[in-house]
Amino acid sequence: MKTRAITGFFFVVVMLASLLLGHYVFGAFFLVLSVLCLREFYSLLNKSGESPDMVTGLINGIFIYVIFALIVYQNNPYYHKLLFLLTLTVSAIFIQELFKRSSAPFVNIGYTLVGLIYICLPFTLFHAMAYVNGPFNFHYPLAFMLLLWANDTGAYLVGSKFGRTKLFERHSPKKTWEGFMGGIVISAIAAFIISYFFKELLWNQWVSVAILIAGFGTLGDLIESMFKRSIDVKDSGGILPGHGGLLDRFDGLLLAAPIVYTYLYFVTNS
Repeated sequence: MKTRAITGFFFVVVMLASLLLGHYVFGAFFLVLSVLCLREFYSLLNKSGESPDMVTGLINGIFIYVIFALIVYQNNPYYHKLLFLLTLTVSAIFIQELFKRSSAPFVNIGYTLVGLIYICLPFTLFHAMAYVNGPFNFHYPLAFMLLLWANDTGAYLVGSKFGRTKLFERHSPKKTWEGFMGGIVISAIAAFIISYFFKELLWNQWVSVAILIAGFGTLGDLIESMFKRSIDVKDSGGILPGHGGLLDRFDGLLLAAPIVYTYLYFVTNS
């Protein structure tokens, strides 16, 4: 428990520092995180006997993140042209299977592409969240992380004390409907408080963001549990002592970030 607490404390400090130290540090930090999470995803599949192409997948993941980062940094037509590089790098995922002796080449292709959609795209959109209505604004990603943590904390506290009704026992036996509702309430309260400091959105819009994070963040947690059960592993890795792997820490972000980015885009650009 002590190791878990110490690891969690330093992890939160590093996360907050990456958001507060400017857009270059923010962009670089989450690029590294996305690469590590994607590598962890492919490594788990390798251990289960599958053969996604890690190198080509990581190259594509980096390209996707960096190209979209350049676009949101400065909406320059030249950067939009860089998107066409993806036609080559994505094609390589298919072409390389011609030179491999595999009994299921399209399974390998599928898992490689799923990693890009499941891991790389959410981190790319989380990064883009800071630029959703123009110049760099750390308020949006910071609020996202605070609300995600509030949901996790609320779900744990309420679920451990009052949890009786299983939420989705087949994939996560410990989650309960009481904990789920507790997470929504705590994150909504946190959103209301955030609205007094971050004026970019109205209080009801921040609460809407909290509800989206609580709902889709919980689904993201369940989906990651489903993935681990499908390959028969308990933790996604051991990079964070007492916390498992990075996928275990960012499972909520993976599903919630694209949804929240979409909501913010339409709200702030309407």
